Amino acid sequence: MTVYVDDAFIQATVPNGARSHTSQWCHLTADSTEELVAFARKLGLRPAWIQYPGTWKEHFDVTQGKRAQAVRLGAVEVSSRERTVAMIRAWELKTLI
Repeated sequence: MTVYVDDAFIQATVPNGARSHTSQWCHLTADSTEELVAFARKLGLRPAWIQYPGTWKEHFDVTQGKRAQAVRLGAVEVSSRERTVAMIRAWELKTLI
């Protein structure tokens, strides 16, 4: 099983309580939900922050700092396009089994 982090670097401002956090965001994905959540916890992300759970678009958004930390922990760097294609293929395989 593998965890991936893409190079989307999407500029966005995200509310965080009374404050907002502006950053460039990337996507953290994995071959399985269990692996994705376990890895996200290592990064200090809350499982509740997962986006599109149970779909081929399942991921966590991560800032540049968290992306760098993910790579240090073993996440494989991929392009945004590679991530999308891989996740669609993985989802198709799951639905065939």
